[in-house]
Order: sequence, then structure tokens, then C-alpha cells
Amino acid sequence: MIQTKPVILHKADSESSWDDELHGCVQWRTLFSADQTPTKALTAGVAEIMPGDQLKVHHHAPPELYYILSGSGVMMIEGVKYPVNVDTAIFIPVNANHGIQNTGQTVLRIFYVFAVDSFSEVEYIFPD
Repeated sequence: MIQTKPVILHKADSESSWDDELHGCVQWRTLFSADQTPTKALTAGVAEIMPGDQLKVHHHAPPELYYILSGSGVMMIEGVKYPVNVDTAIFIPVNANHGIQNTGQTVLRIFYVFAVDSFSEVEYIFPD
């Protein structure tokens, strides 16, 4: 079913984080997800990585888009490192191994989008 009504958010209530050896250290706020908002077909949110921290290399079935809102870092996709900063847009293909590290002095803020109804449909797989 196609979403026909607009949804306007001024603050999302869903905040999550990882801070451990397997995942790295990242906080995120899911903005749109069918399990939280009356939306379908897209899931989106904002992630924050503090200076020196990272979201470790992982993969998942849906492709993903990143848009860097603030900060700078290094994006790794399939073993290749790419410098990123404000206004960098990144397409991450299906099941591509990827991770991102904040190499700057300020928070790295990333807008992310998945073409799935709900964030719960995204299974993050981290290597052992």
C-alpha cells in the first residue's frame, strides 16, 4: 500500500545505541519506521559517532544510503577506504561489507535510509 498522508516529525522518540567491541560506538535515532510511524516503504534516521569512535564493519541485505550532515570520517566499503565529510552522499550496495569511523574533532552525523518498511527488517551481521 502506498503512503498517501504526510507525516511530520519534530523529534523522534526512538533512540538506540551500541557501545561494545563487536559493534563499535554509535548512537542513532530512527525517524521513520512502520513499527513507530504510519509510514511504509522507507526507513530513515540519524546516527551520531563521536570523535575517535566507529560503527564497525558489517553488512545487511537491504541497500542503504548515507548523507553526511556534519563532521568527517573514513567510510570503508568492501575493503576500500573513502574520506567523507559534510554533504557527502554514499550508496551502500546489497550485502556490501561497510563501516565508518569518525576521524574528525566533532560529532559525525549521518542521515541514513533503507528501502524497507521497518528498521526491524534490517539484520545487521558483524564478522566474529
